[in-house]
Amino acid sequence: MSRYILGIDAGTSVIKAALFDRDFRESHAVRRRTTVSMPHPGWTECSMDEVWAMTADALRSITAQVDPCDIAAIALTGNMVGAWLLDADGRPARAAILWSDGRAQEQIDRFTRRNPDFMTVIFRSSGSVMQQGCTLPALRWLVEHEPDVIARTRHVVSCKGWLIYNLTGVIQLDATEAPGMPGDIRRRGYSDAMFDWLEVRELRGLFPSLVPSDQIVGAVTTRAAQLTGLAPGTPVVAGAGDVPASALGVGAAEPGDACCLLGTNILSCLVTAAPLFEPADLGLSFCLPPDRWLRAMVTVAGTTNLDWAIQLFFSAEAAAATEPTALFAALEQIAASSPPGARGVLYLPYLSAAGIIAPVVQPGARAQFAGMTQEHTRADLLRAVYEGVALSVRDGFDVIPAPVEAIRLAGGGARSAFWSQMIADCTGRLVIVPQGSEFGARGAAALGWYPSVLDAVGVYRDQGRAFTPQPENARRYDALFRRYTSLRRHLEPFWNEPPA
Repeated sequence: MSRYILGIDAGTSVIKAALFDRDFRESHAVRRRTTVSMPHPGWTECSMDEVWAMTADALRSITAQVDPCDIAAIALTGNMVGAWLLDADGRPARAAILWSDGRAQEQIDRFTRRNPDFMTVIFRSSGSVMQQGCTLPALRWLVEHEPDVIARTRHVVSCKGWLIYNLTGVIQLDATEAPGMPGDIRRRGYSDAMFDWLEVRELRGLFPSLVPSDQIVGAVTTRAAQLTGLAPGTPVVAGAGDVPASALGVGAAEPGDACCLLGTNILSCLVTAAPLFEPADLGLSFCLPPDRWLRAMVTVAGTTNLDWAIQLFFSAEAAAATEPTALFAALEQIAASSPPGARGVLYLPYLSAAGIIAPVVQPGARAQFAGMTQEHTRADLLRAVYEGVALSVRDGFDVIPAPVEAIRLAGGGARSAFWSQMIADCTGRLVIVPQGSEFGARGAAALGWYPSVLDAVGVYRDQGRAFTPQPENARRYDALFRRYTSLRRHLEPFWNEPPA
């Protein structure tokens, strides 16, 4: 019996690959960084060839450490939507347009002027607020601005679809990817009506048929084996998009399970037995294999806030630290020297230039410190940043109209016991930090080995460390949360004013 399954998680700027044994213990994890380019303001693209080259390099690192014949299968996940286009020779028709790209706002604004219900119609079909980097608006932009690219395009895939093609020669998409393009969240697939609404019906034939996430779609070709060190013929599983895979990877698989993916963005997610369309016109929805759904509230800036604070206030500590763990341990000690509530300083973590899309859609929202006096120190400001992010996690969960008793926490923020306890105190909910680190890769791997994904998740879902809310801190943070939401509401008119 083969010893391992290999999970690949192709993030926006980092490719992660990890081996898992039958008990989903993680080993031989490697990362490779890719380049996100911004050729014009608001655009984000990447080289499809570089993404494949870095994936192949990561796989070579894995297969140099184990016998490739010990790998039972490969399962993938990757960043979703955007536009990953192939020509008739299976080559990239252009650089990939990423999910974070903003060039299609012009088209969205035009459709909305024609029909004020445009975005509501999109939401009622997809369960998600449509972002500029979704596939169909990106294609609409290409039709208008790069018709030669559209003329060369024969297939529309996705990030992991591109990698699967390089591994197997098979062109496919799985059922988790289509609803966000936008498509139909109820039917877990494409929507012809959405192609009509975005005026790209003529491109419908470029999209492949959808397959279940746990389906074997092909096998590693001889050429791919030469490039990666994998054994020819190794089965490749379709996998799922990165958000569903990460939810599965932290053990959120049954209705009522909640998870928070605390990384560059914050996704506060709840597993449901049916699509959930409340609150209306807010947040995102995903299909979760095999027959569940995931409702997510997204805060655009997460750990970015801490990175910003380090650069601005703690550059000396960053320069002196020999490794990241030492730096974050030092920062937590500094933040802990300020009491809960940061001696009256409050921080709204809306650091992204795109504003916020949960708990309200407010493109003009900006980060704020409030309550400062000359007596406050950088320790108070740092603690306020930690607390502001933790309160934004609560803000996301509180608008989902369903009870949440425990939160499975993953992402860069979950590596901090200090922050994990603070999130438990701020939300008033049990916080569970699962064992491991490559949760997207593990969620993909969970689709590829056991008879069902629920069987696989059951192997590891109870592994992890729990943080229980501390009653006194929870009471303080309840009061702070009321100030936090009041400040946000009172600032909205200011954010709506045009800059001077």
